[in-house]
Amino acid sequence: MAGVFLAMLWGFQAMILHHAPDMFRAPQEDMSFGWYVPLFSLYVVWTERRKILDSLGAPSWAGLFAALPFLALGFLGVRGVQLRFEIVAFVGLLIAVPWAFFGRETAKAVLFPALFLLFCIPLATFLDVVTVHLRLLASSTAFAVARGVGADIVQQGTMVGASDGSFSIDVADPCSGLRSLFALMALTAGYAYFTQPTWLRRGILFAASVPIAILGNVMRILSIVLVANFASSDFATGFYHDYSGFVVFAVAILLMVATGEGISKVCELRVKSCESGERAMGNGETDGARPSWYSSLVAVLAFALVVPVMFFQAATPDVTVAEAPNVHLADIPGFTSEVLEPSEAELTVLPSDTAIEKRRYVSDGGDWMVVSLVIGGKSKSSIHRPELCLPAQGLRMERPRTRSVAGRDWRFIDLASKDSPTFGFAYTFFNQEGYKTASHVSRIFRDVVDRSVLNRIDRWAMVTVNASRSDDAGLSYLLSRIELDGGDAK
Repeated sequence: MAGVFLAMLWGFQAMILHHAPDMFRAPQEDMSFGWYVPLFSLYVVWTERRKILDSLGAPSWAGLFAALPFLALGFLGVRGVQLRFEIVAFVGLLIAVPWAFFGRETAKAVLFPALFLLFCIPLATFLDVVTVHLRLLASSTAFAVARGVGADIVQQGTMVGASDGSFSIDVADPCSGLRSLFALMALTAGYAYFTQPTWLRRGILFAASVPIAILGNVMRILSIVLVANFASSDFATGFYHDYSGFVVFAVAILLMVATGEGISKVCELRVKSCESGERAMGNGETDGARPSWYSSLVAVLAFALVVPVMFFQAATPDVTVAEAPNVHLADIPGFTSEVLEPSEAELTVLPSDTAIEKRRYVSDGGDWMVVSLVIGGKSKSSIHRPELCLPAQGLRMERPRTRSVAGRDWRFIDLASKDSPTFGFAYTFFNQEGYKTASHVSRIFRDVVDRSVLNRIDRWAMVTVNASRSDDAGLSYLLSRIELDGGDAK
């Protein structure tokens, strides 16, 4: 098993040395707590080493079969540069390999320290829709409470500011509370494991970390708005903004400890809701029987299966980058057009090798549409779902649906705000091979397969359209008129 684990370190070296550290340092993920997660897992293994040794039993065929899907997922993750796949596969193998070598009880003994590594998975950009809703929750709650105590403020999307324009606070992605949510969840999981004796009580305390973290972030945003309105906007958005997070996080930890103490006291009174279903982990039972030649074959097969896959996985050659689609926004007969410059946010946030074209088209009948063509580069962050940024601009998304227009699938969305009429929005994706889709999930899986099997980074293009027509027929007509020079006709 030591040989298998060494091979796993070699096979996942890109994840351990590059992919995970790069993500921990990425500003958009803000996962500074991720560095401590593996250290805590090792600490748990060390403190419970006697329990793990006592659990050793006979090899298990079930553990060997359980390792197969994680080997496949790890291969796709490493070659496809999908960190989430890599971490899930690595964690699964950390459970399946001991299961195969020493049986079910050993797998149960290492279950928590292995699963704790899942907190290394970056989820801030993956859960971008949740991020937007957390931002809206924080800004809306702060606005409602501050207005209730007499503050003269207004709200627009995730922005809360003074009516006279003296200050403006935008609850951006870093202030959504998602970072503190994951950090507090990881902290609570470790605290619950060592302070609560049963999995039911640990689960209750762990679940409580979610509302505690959300409440703490909402209170932080509210306090910033109140300080800006009744004291100093410069102080609120400067010094107080930078250091208020520590205070709120300390309060959240106190609430976590208090919740744990409350659970312990309630369960000590033998409340039936806490007693039902409780079972302590690690009862000392093992698979018992001494290994036979037949069961020992499992260990040999596990070694013969995992080690070659890990070495082949580590030998992945440098990935090639495909040529970008040679497409441009063309003139449309019957429409006047003007070239628009990319916004400052597009120029600063998107990777430097991202290509952007924007045009505004106006028909003779007065219909208009603003079309953006974004061609991604080597980084996967060049292309994103529009659902990430639209709600933060104060826009309400309604009636999402997929429609086919001129041989291409489009995602239709009605956009509305309190200050403007409803207008149409649509987007679609395609790559240099001519693969077309309106599904972000399909695009991601196609990209993973191409990276893993073909060892190639596709150059994806995204076309987004803001239009004056929101009805399906009218929006479809406008989309059917769009032509891309150099590529397929429509």
